[in-house]
Amino acid sequence: MPEKKIRVRFAPSPTGPLHIGGVRTALYNYLFAEKYGGKLILRIEDTDSQRFVPGAEEYIIESFRWLGIPFDEGPHQGGAYGPYRQSERKVVYKQYVDQLLEKGLAYIAFDTPEALDAKRFEIPNFQYDASTRMKMNNSLILSKEETDRRIASGQQYVVRIKIEPDRLIVVNDLIRGKVTVSSSILDDKVLYKSIDQLPTYHLANIVDDHLMEITHVIRGEEWLPSAPLHLTLYDYFGWKDTMPQFAHLPLLLKPEGNGKLSKRDGDRLGFPVFPLQWQDPKTGEISSGYREKGYLPEAVVNFLALLGWNPGDDREMMSLDELVDLFSLEKCSKSGAKFDYKKGIWFNHQYIQLKSDEEIAGLFLPILEEKLTTCQSNVVCNDQMLVKIVGLVKNRINFVQELWEQTSFFFVPPIAYDEKTVQKRWKEDTPAQLTELTAVLESVEDFTSKPTEDAVISWIETQGYHLGSVMNAFRLALVGESKGPHIFDITEVLGKEEVIRRIKRAVREIKI
Repeated sequence: MPEKKIRVRFAPSPTGPLHIGGVRTALYNYLFAEKYGGKLILRIEDTDSQRFVPGAEEYIIESFRWLGIPFDEGPHQGGAYGPYRQSERKVVYKQYVDQLLEKGLAYIAFDTPEALDAKRFEIPNFQYDASTRMKMNNSLILSKEETDRRIASGQQYVVRIKIEPDRLIVVNDLIRGKVTVSSSILDDKVLYKSIDQLPTYHLANIVDDHLMEITHVIRGEEWLPSAPLHLTLYDYFGWKDTMPQFAHLPLLLKPEGNGKLSKRDGDRLGFPVFPLQWQDPKTGEISSGYREKGYLPEAVVNFLALLGWNPGDDREMMSLDELVDLFSLEKCSKSGAKFDYKKGIWFNHQYIQLKSDEEIAGLFLPILEEKLTTCQSNVVCNDQMLVKIVGLVKNRINFVQELWEQTSFFFVPPIAYDEKTVQKRWKEDTPAQLTELTAVLESVEDFTSKPTEDAVISWIETQGYHLGSVMNAFRLALVGESKGPHIFDITEVLGKEEVIRRIKRAVREIKI
């Protein structure tokens, strides 16, 4: 049990839709905070004004609302450590930029993009660091008067951290253990830009983590290279005693081949990489989302939890509360996790089976109302029968949307019949046999499944008909093809009048 009151944060940038890898990072932060009675903070890192996308912040908040992952503090609900949008904290960051400049731990650079490109062309693998900075256009080689004059004249500049070479920086990662890096490989990262008076990620991240009293930074492996720089900043500010502990999660990898999971993988293989559907405000391009594809939020959470972590045994189905109880960073993997999207489909199937028929019927109802302007089979147009229909086919589906394909014949009588099934199942004597069957069905008083089945089977045996031939043709008449649950469960739902009506239509319409 950690000694300090746990405070963790998820800090996305509103530059587009939230990647499913980001969702997993937020989930792990939530599980860790909940396990130790801590707090989860949502912080919007919107300091990159060039890449800001309208609607992205609202998308992020709605995604977690749908997933059932709550935040204790954030821009949508406030808190004692706000504001929680970095663009609203400009004054705060400037104070800390000035501190670094006053201490000589950072410097002002006037290099234009063109000058930097020229230097990259001149020097292979150019890096703005201790070996090159004295050849550049910055306050380390300019007089204070010249620097002040340029700033006063409105010349654009950036503030860079001054990294001292040949120092060992040790990152004690809760997942990866001890990582030692030489400061000589670090460049003098930009911390602040005068053009928009905003800090870069590197400065804002550290200042906010400190001021918001973050105790643990749990983030993706891709941020591990920035950890030495961040530790250097904690040292420069004199905050080493309050520095959070780091834990860098394994990458989500492509389902096939090598490399990090991307949107292209989802487009190619037909699975979403975003929690919700996203429409690009510039291009209008629509990207699919787990919610709109029909995934249940609890299935997505369970699926993601096991990508890079396991409970230490073979269990797979776990509620959010169970995940909280079992979660620990020690059980997180160091190596990347293959994104097995087919396993995600399996989880969705399992969670559909766990839900009651009433719940699934409620989820199916909007789809049904969209498909039907009027219910063409009045017998099944009530809540009780809809629940019964769902119960008959629920085990056949992975997504609620698939219920329409599995059940449409209950609501809409067939007006055409599958050709292949007709050729295989409809024989010369079929019309006569089905006409006899209508008489048998007319005589059945209790039209529930078992009594109807008993009466029909008895008639087939008495007449010496082939059971399969009669039953397959019977199904074709009711459904229009060879699919559906037990035939006498279908007849019970449809009712005697509708069943006989469909048989008579098939006898009249099907020709061989």
